[in-house]
Amino acid sequence: MLLLCWRDTGHPQGGGSETYLQRIGALLASSGVAVTLRTARYPGSCRREVLDGVHISRAGGRHTVYVWAGLAMVLARVGLGPLRGVRPDVVIDAQNGIPFLARLAFGRRSMLLVHHCHRDQWPVAGRVMSRFGWFVESRLSPRLHRRNQYVTVSLPSSRDLVDLGVDASRIAVVRNGVDLAHEASLQLARSAAPRIVVLSRLVPHKQIEDVLDAVAELSAVVPGLHLDVVGGGWWADRLVSHAAALGVGNVVTFHGHVSEGVKHELLQQAWVHALPSRKEGWALAVIEAAQHAVPTVGYRSSGGLTDSVVDGVTGILVDDRRGLVSALRTLLTDVVLRDQLGTKAQLRAGEFSWPQTASAMLSVVEAVRDGKFVTGVV
Repeated sequence: MLLLCWRDTGHPQGGGSETYLQRIGALLASSGVAVTLRTARYPGSCRREVLDGVHISRAGGRHTVYVWAGLAMVLARVGLGPLRGVRPDVVIDAQNGIPFLARLAFGRRSMLLVHHCHRDQWPVAGRVMSRFGWFVESRLSPRLHRRNQYVTVSLPSSRDLVDLGVDASRIAVVRNGVDLAHEASLQLARSAAPRIVVLSRLVPHKQIEDVLDAVAELSAVVPGLHLDVVGGGWWADRLVSHAAALGVGNVVTFHGHVSEGVKHELLQQAWVHALPSRKEGWALAVIEAAQHAVPTVGYRSSGGLTDSVVDGVTGILVDDRRGLVSALRTLLTDVVLRDQLGTKAQLRAGEFSWPQTASAMLSVVEAVRDGKFVTGVV
């Protein structure tokens, strides 16, 4: 198998979509599949390395990764270049807004992995780039890949693809797995003081400002309230400045990138997990928080949260900022409801695992290899 993704898990801006591909690749590699991942370079990265059995080949940056990967695929067909010797039965082309166009090199052997559509994110790229990107994602790619298998991670994302003209009979839904929470963290006591946690990349479309605004409003009615922001990104300085301008800098901790152990310790201490993202494919953070019996509050309009959060059962979905503030206040002050939602969230988290996800993906991969299509939740 050949995996194509613009980032990998070591990238400073890597997130859930990169984790998804790496975990699946690692598990398939452990079962005897030869797995190669082609991705971009970043400061401190190696051109080549093997991580959990996955052979990683890197070249190019944020945009040029597509050019270098395309050239490498073409050269590989004639036994040249960095991917020489890689003769994939199936290629997974991870479309993070822009596809690698692997179909041009490998035809029907290429399948498209789309976590979510980027209509709401493209404006951040600027006027010209956003128009070009959305044209590629919404018009060019669906037409080019009309005979290829699609995989996505949630039912809302599947519906978005259908709206773009993708045939529903060629869309398989393979939901995220989750790494088991560190056992030691599960034994820690919950924070005595109310704590909200945000587990996210710090980029504009995650809308962390909405939680900062909520904390500024709720601090007056929820004594001792604290917010932990876990994750890094190029928008971090803007968020720190926003917190200072609101006067809540002393009750907000920006942890940046942390180890898995520290992440789970912070989740275990939290009372509520907030995810105000404009758009999500699935939101792995929801299930990670759920492992610690922490319910999630987020926006219904994000799409993927309507799949990862069972509204009113494992968390609360809202329609706007006022709803976000109201739901956070309810869960922070109603211990019975918070415990009920948290317990059910923890039970549901037990339904997901990376081995299960990898097994589902393998069934799709085998179908593509055999010239067949898979549809629905796998």
